[in-house]
Amino acid sequence: MSKHTGPSTPDPSWPDPSRPDPSPTNLYAALRAAFPQDLSQWAVETDTGLIYSWRDLDSASGKLANLLASLDLPAQSRIAVQVEKSVESMLLYLACLRAGHVYLPLNTAYQKGEITYFIDNAKPAVVVCRPESFNSVSQIAFQHGTQHVFTLGDDRTGSLLERAAHCDDAHTVVDCGLDALAAIIYTSGTTGRSKGAMLSHGNLLDNAQVLKAYWGWSTAGGAHLAGPQGRGDVLIHALPIFHVHGLFVAIHGALINGSPMLWHAKFEPKRAIADMARATVFMGVPTLYVRMLAEAGLTPAAVQGMRLFISGSAPLLTETFRDWHTRTGQTILERYGMSETIMLTSNPYSADARHGGLSERRAGTVGFPLPGVGLRIHDDAGQPVPQGEIGGIQVRGPSVFAGYWQMPEKTKEEFTADGWFKTGDVGRVDGEGYVTIVGRSKDLIISGGYNVYPAEIESIINDMAGVAESAVVGVPHPDFGEVGVAVVIAKPGAALDTAAMLAQLKTELANYKIPKHLAVVAELPRNAMGKVQKNLLRGEWAKLFEA
Repeated sequence: MSKHTGPSTPDPSWPDPSRPDPSPTNLYAALRAAFPQDLSQWAVETDTGLIYSWRDLDSASGKLANLLASLDLPAQSRIAVQVEKSVESMLLYLACLRAGHVYLPLNTAYQKGEITYFIDNAKPAVVVCRPESFNSVSQIAFQHGTQHVFTLGDDRTGSLLERAAHCDDAHTVVDCGLDALAAIIYTSGTTGRSKGAMLSHGNLLDNAQVLKAYWGWSTAGGAHLAGPQGRGDVLIHALPIFHVHGLFVAIHGALINGSPMLWHAKFEPKRAIADMARATVFMGVPTLYVRMLAEAGLTPAAVQGMRLFISGSAPLLTETFRDWHTRTGQTILERYGMSETIMLTSNPYSADARHGGLSERRAGTVGFPLPGVGLRIHDDAGQPVPQGEIGGIQVRGPSVFAGYWQMPEKTKEEFTADGWFKTGDVGRVDGEGYVTIVGRSKDLIISGGYNVYPAEIESIINDMAGVAESAVVGVPHPDFGEVGVAVVIAKPGAALDTAAMLAQLKTELANYKIPKHLAVVAELPRNAMGKVQKNLLRGEWAKLFEA
């Protein structure tokens, strides 16, 4: 086994702050300890001009935590949340942490069938939804045994805040232990059955502490850290908060450093560029960078106060990487993670002593394994591959999840006998230690930062009248990185209306899962065993969106 395909081990010289303080027994306690001493300073400014102080974050999340306590819920109850992005929805997440319950964020695009599955599977004690969704969501929730359903709007309205307003803001953080569950993140499987990845307080805290050190988060003022009030880093938060990138990486990154956030409820490229005059860190998916590159206002002067641009959740095209550097003089840092593991690798922010002092951020790579993360490349037989060759990526470390909710057999299946998690991604590690993701063994499509699993879409298409069979593959797209293309075979004598088929899909699936193109063909390419060769389909349709 080459040294670069075996587990990565932290360099002994790596600073102690990259590891979590063992004393906190609740993630919120660790985040709260990083708040500035002067709690009257601003912590969040919204795109509507609302200002929240650090005291506001602590007291409002305390009220919400006391509301949860008043419901007499069992310890580690699931709290399912499907609401629009708002500071209050972040406060609800913090309240769940400090109350010792399990946060279950749900994409706002999910439709009735998807919501029904999640509620039935997770059995949440509390469901929080948008006011306009109350009738449909509450009916599903009550039918599946949920006792409490609240509403929360993105304009600070809803029954959740109305009830919490009568609660005390003084709350004692629950001593739940770092092994206790903090969140369940649903990630679809190749069979279309979503799996709930169970993440503990310790998983999330370790990753936050490691990223704080590795990405150079600072509270010190200075020419390169021109944050307000001399507090150093300021984050532009322009991501959704129902998945790992926006909820854990971005929010934890700011809070564990006591850094303010400029809060964007919706991404708008002109506003994001304008706010860079007051910020130092931006996190986005490739689509956001593509949209900002289309703006004339993106210039070196516009970003001169920024120190770090991070991209993830989908592959960053080399063209986008290079165009951003040409336009701004800044180099995007690409990283790699999963719902089950949070962040695993990162291109270096500065010289990495573990890898010969290398500091280059290389297009097409996701950098080095983070301190504490073990990463190895094995073949299908479970054997290590030679350096530079392609194989399945396996990982282990303190941020790797405990398993899938209510799926012990699936959990066992996804781990090796010696305890490494099989990511399902395919990649290689070069002679200098840089990791490159070359594909996904399970045909996962990542479109605009969201996971799309072909089997889920295929099962619906195959049930449509006149359809004999379908195959969905991912192809390159200049805006979304990758999108789905559905290739369909009609039954003999059937005439398929592709527009009507896409319209039907939109009634059953979240919009980001809908294929960008649907074609009817005479046959699908197959191997000798009759299996559809999706690699040939991807090649056939690869240039569809090239223009």
